[in-house]
Amino acid sequence: MEDKKPDNIVYSETDGYNASILPYGTSVGAPAIRVDDLVSWKSRGITNVNKQFASKFDELKAQYQSLIEEFEWNELVYNSKFSFEPVIGEIYHLYRSQEGFDFLSLIGPKEWNKEHIGTFKLNSEKKWIHLP
Repeated sequence: MEDKKPDNIVYSETDGYNASILPYGTSVGAPAIRVDDLVSWKSRGITNVNKQFASKFDELKAQYQSLIEEFEWNELVYNSKFSFEPVIGEIYHLYRSQEGFDFLSLIGPKEWNKEHIGTFKLNSEKKWIHLP
């Protein structure tokens, strides 16, 4: 009759008793082999990354809206009538005439009874900055 080994003993015909060199536990007292829960790790990662993308998207959207608003103000001022060369750093006021066209002036809204559209300052890049 063959020499039978108990189930809890690790024996190989080629290597013999090799329990000490195996990468996993071989006795009843060895720690259990558990598969990591990658589904929850992935879902947490996806949630965090999606929040970052949403935050960055909202930030870019706000920058885009600000850029569009800045463009529209500049277009409005550059398409208005003025008969002088604006000086960088000076404050100018944009008005709407009774005839319906826009014009730029140095006269402030408190000193003149015209429809005031906005107050602007010309920066060094020749961009009109809308002042509140």
